[in-house]
Amino acid sequence: MSSPPAADLPSGAGSLDVRPFRALTYRHHDPAALARVSSPAYDLVTAAGRNRLAAADPHNIVRLILPHVERSAGEGTGSATVGPGSAETAAGTLRNWLDQGVLDRDPLPALWRYEMAAPGSTPTTGWLGAVELPAPGSSSVLPHEDTFAPAVEGRRALLAATHTDLEPIVLAHDPDDEIAALTAATGTSTPTLQVADPDGVTHRLWRVTDPAVLDRLVRALAGTRAVIADGHHRFAAAREHQRGGAADSGAVLALLTPMGPGGLQVRAIHRVLPDLDLDTALATAGAGFEVLDRTPADGDVATVVAGWTASGGRGAFLVTDGSRVAELTSPTAAVLDAVPAEAPAAWRGLDVVLVHHGLFGHVWGRPDDPASVLVAHDVAEALRLARERGGIAVLLRSPSPADVAAVARAGARMPRKSTLFVPKPRTGLVLRPHAG
Repeated sequence: MSSPPAADLPSGAGSLDVRPFRALTYRHHDPAALARVSSPAYDLVTAAGRNRLAAADPHNIVRLILPHVERSAGEGTGSATVGPGSAETAAGTLRNWLDQGVLDRDPLPALWRYEMAAPGSTPTTGWLGAVELPAPGSSSVLPHEDTFAPAVEGRRALLAATHTDLEPIVLAHDPDDEIAALTAATGTSTPTLQVADPDGVTHRLWRVTDPAVLDRLVRALAGTRAVIADGHHRFAAAREHQRGGAADSGAVLALLTPMGPGGLQVRAIHRVLPDLDLDTALATAGAGFEVLDRTPADGDVATVVAGWTASGGRGAFLVTDGSRVAELTSPTAAVLDAVPAEAPAAWRGLDVVLVHHGLFGHVWGRPDDPASVLVAHDVAEALRLARERGGIAVLLRSPSPADVAAVARAGARMPRKSTLFVPKPRTGLVLRPHAG
């Protein structure tokens, strides 16, 4: 299980220190070329997806972020992971691409205005910049999730070998009127880069080099603090790289988005427990929860799930094998007592914490390791995995952005892979070399 967090807010003041940087971008900027060479973030790429991306173009960014591919027991979703020698392979590939002119280095430092427009949704806007890694005790950049050490080490090795941030983390910062005004004013010209991803999200980026605009942005961002929305393992890897004494390790590439309007949405990440049949799961869960059969007469589990997840509420979960579904509600005192009482109230009230400590740990006796508890980024994936692995899916409702911020500012950590912030930036559009 995730360790009980400290109850106190992190000590020390802090504000964001954001720097313009000289980016690496692909030489060919047309949308079709960018579609062939870009990728989702490394932790969303399955082994099969990695192979499809690599086959799409000899210079697809997946050859850097996942140079060797293995099936990852760590995620259980078929996610790709780095294998032995990956970091050195990535470094060699990057050197070759630089020598061949596949990638170009910008002559001037810039911040990048980044807009993501999903169909039917208000665009999400933010800024790509080099964010200084905060000093110990600073509250300028706060994580909200636990990490998995082997995944951190894989990302750290890539940093040490390539001396390049290959993809950004994502930060949600305090709202600020000056930042909002500058974001609006800089999005009227033709974008520098534009590409549509397979999910229909259009990514548009503007390179901004005007010293006056950059100065105003840096000053405005310095008045805010941020929560890590995505990239906890990459942030932790940057920290480890810095602790290793690397001279070029003081910052991390980040997409800074506002908390609230114009920012990201948050969705739940579901859990799958392999090799556990539904009858056994519900029989044992009955000792700690009220178990309500929600299986529809027509067998359409997906429709029941969609209505439930959209309905809101707390302290209840769906358990399904893809054919039948039950709701667990009204946890007993013993289940609630399994959640560490010394932890901050914001953390104790999270559904994902109750699931990990009360249901998985106390009721089912499942350790919180990546082979025992798999993650799924949407309901369809969770139902598929449950069927394939002879197990069950535990489906959760989304926390709110305010919940996430409250946990982070209480100095707490959610269990690993608790939140899915959307939309996601596209990997491969802008890279940050550490030197120069």
